[in-house]
Amino acid sequence: MSSPRSWSGLAAALVVVAIGLVVPGSGTAAVPQAFAPKAAAASDAFGATKNLTRVFVDAEGTEKPVAAYDVTVKADQTKNLRGRQRIRISWSGAQPSGGRAANPYGEKGLAQEYPVVVMQCRGRDDASLPAAQQLRPETCWTASVAQRSQVLRSEGEATWRRDLHAADADKAAVTGAEGIAPDACPALDVPSYSTALTPFVTRAGESFPACNSTSMPPEAAVDAAFPPAEIAAFTDENGNGAVNYELRSDVENESLGCNDKVACSVVVIPIVGLSCQKPAVPADLDDKACRKLGRFAPGSSNAIGDGIDLAVGPALWWAESNWRNRFTIPVTFGLPPDTCDVLDSRAPTGFYGSELLAQAGLQWSPAYCLNEQRFKFQLNQTSDIAGFNLMQNGTGPAAVVSSQQDSAGGDPVGYAPTAVTGFAIGYEVDRPDNAGELAGLRLNARLLAKLLSQSYLGSDLGREHPGIGDNPLAMMNDPEFQKLNPGLSEITQEAGATLLSLSNDSDVIEQLTSYLAQDADAAAFLSGTADPWGMEVNPAYKGIELPRPEWPLLDTFIPETENTCRQQNPSVYFSQLAAPVTTLRKISESLLDAWPNVQTKCEFDPSTQLFKIGRVDRQSYGARFVLGVVSLGDAARYGLKTAALQTKKGTYVAPTDASMSRAIALSVQEKPRLPFELDQADVARDGRAYPGTMVVYTAARLRGLDKETATKVAQFIRISTTEGQRRGSGNGQLPAGYLPIAKDGATAKLFRSAQQVAAAIEAQTPAPTQPTDGADGDGGGDGGGDGGTGGADFGTGTGGVLDPPAAVDPGTAPTAVPTTVPVVDSLDPVATASTQVTESGTAGRLLPLLLIAALIGGAVQVTTRFLPRGPRRLS
Repeated sequence: MSSPRSWSGLAAALVVVAIGLVVPGSGTAAVPQAFAPKAAAASDAFGATKNLTRVFVDAEGTEKPVAAYDVTVKADQTKNLRGRQRIRISWSGAQPSGGRAANPYGEKGLAQEYPVVVMQCRGRDDASLPAAQQLRPETCWTASVAQRSQVLRSEGEATWRRDLHAADADKAAVTGAEGIAPDACPALDVPSYSTALTPFVTRAGESFPACNSTSMPPEAAVDAAFPPAEIAAFTDENGNGAVNYELRSDVENESLGCNDKVACSVVVIPIVGLSCQKPAVPADLDDKACRKLGRFAPGSSNAIGDGIDLAVGPALWWAESNWRNRFTIPVTFGLPPDTCDVLDSRAPTGFYGSELLAQAGLQWSPAYCLNEQRFKFQLNQTSDIAGFNLMQNGTGPAAVVSSQQDSAGGDPVGYAPTAVTGFAIGYEVDRPDNAGELAGLRLNARLLAKLLSQSYLGSDLGREHPGIGDNPLAMMNDPEFQKLNPGLSEITQEAGATLLSLSNDSDVIEQLTSYLAQDADAAAFLSGTADPWGMEVNPAYKGIELPRPEWPLLDTFIPETENTCRQQNPSVYFSQLAAPVTTLRKISESLLDAWPNVQTKCEFDPSTQLFKIGRVDRQSYGARFVLGVVSLGDAARYGLKTAALQTKKGTYVAPTDASMSRAIALSVQEKPRLPFELDQADVARDGRAYPGTMVVYTAARLRGLDKETATKVAQFIRISTTEGQRRGSGNGQLPAGYLPIAKDGATAKLFRSAQQVAAAIEAQTPAPTQPTDGADGDGGGDGGGDGGTGGADFGTGTGGVLDPPAAVDPGTAPTAVPTTVPVVDSLDPVATASTQVTESGTAGRLLPLLLIAALIGGAVQVTTRFLPRGPRRLS
């Protein structure tokens, strides 16, 4: 049995949001950064090659080539995208970049030479479409004026006016200003200026002239909710480069307006420099700026932002010499989260529980509500125990959990394996000296124990903490971390002293702490044994019992300081560093924006004449260091990099098909229709299994359900474990971040168990007249057959159920798509698209009642916590 959940955990946890590669320690092999499908479907990927040239026309009118490149651009996914999803874009054969900017995003990326510009645009490169649906510079998004408009004092600096390929009208002193009043754009009133404006036209047809910051769309305002996504990316000295590019839907950017009905594109422009027209006279000085070749050598850095040669920079992406070299990648967006509410008037059938199923549920939901032969499925995110309570007391038809939950008795419960996924340690870390992002991170259990136990000091404020004053300030200062990840910056950041995690009960935390408990070094450290470099555990956590479903904030140290802000706001410093949140998605968004949830920023409030403490700023590109516990589904959607975790000494395993299959192969089911257990000691002995692997189960009562409800739950299990296991980005398919459950191979036992549980749920066998073994609520006794009886014909009668996919061979090396690129719940002010599957008005009105029901159920069932427990159930 899993340990009971606490009453306080229940109260905090009911947050409803309707919704192996093995790396030897001595080796240098790259670590894959996120779990993803083994390969993108051919129809979902993009690839194209173009010959890009730059020419100068001499005084005699002869075109002379200056540079020529055969550039290939690829994208790994183009269809059914969702807001803030990242896709992998790579290129080869391009002009090497010079003067690498410290931050390549938005306006800060302009001080580079020969970068590759990547941006999102509305429309398609299709001349057959109506003009309003065609892609043009005016429908491409940038977050600043400087990226789309130029106002220069002299014609000689206005290199776009010498562009060989530009139309004569585009070489005029003023362009793009049609219909703009001079008082709206002061530069238009200065005859000596050369002005080129590239207005932005919204989906609604409104035109923003982009002549200053006040004439830009609202999403481009200073301190906008989302940081810039458009990037001037660096190409290495071999002509290669890659980015994880973030797409924005109309939820994040209404002005751009991309959604499932509005065609959009990602435009990739390798900058090779302007081609220059014939000089007016042989000594035409104004022509020299157009013909410049760059100030920076290939591969060099421009971290301080020195000036560049405009003719080879990204600011003129809209100039015809650059625009004609564009690669246009058509992209489509998936159905919005409210699709089922809009298109299906039926009342939803809500399942309650684990956030680990969120990304799968988002794709599965439309496959139910848009099919009349199926019910209207809705996934509502709660803690596992709260969802289980709602199921047990009859409020919800089924729970979505990732381990066996303690039952209050009564009706037996069956657990049907529904998805294989897990957790990871996501990170955003930059290499020093403007060398780009860290491609692979290695962590062991003791390092994670140090972070969770608040054993790093954070800053000088922590130096007076009793018992640990000599510990490193943060993980980047820890010799153990430096040994595993050499060459990183040692400049202390408070975010490096913590691992952003969950504040409420979660099976993810129990799985993570099981990993710590089985590791001898981590267990010894938490018991009070110093590491080999003398670092001690925070006394508040010495001897903490593991595993456990929640991680408490136990430290009480309040620094004594002369700082006025802290004197007015005395707080437990280490709790401000940890600042856990309520959902895994909030952690993913923190990593996505490189915005730690550390709550130590002091600000003076003029209205109250008092200081206040709040969340620190987003980290600067080039100096990022933030880690957090994320789901594999979120990591795949958002393109988050994930660390490889140590299993055996010197062996580090990342989440891949192969490593997760090995973990499943190690799992054991004690009784039929119960969850599978994964002993982390077995994972360590195996060495190649990923320790964060978890199975998500659909749990439902085996008797006491009405026929209609039982049929719906059984249908869901059968569909989700057959057609729902087919990888893809379409409705009803399995998204990236999940390992398919198959009829054969390592996951075959999960498939068989799911069908047995579906049959038992559908059968709803009455209670026996005489007590029998298994009638104690653990699902192991009565209530069904072996999958071949009791209505277990999962090939018919379920609205078109398909066979499951072929197995993944756990011994086969994976070809996972890499993702190298780039509460205090204070993450809430960022207004983002929900990862909800659906959220109906009816469900919203029922929520308070369901919360009360779950808490009442928890009060009856949960009064104490039993720790430690035996081998961790695979979840």
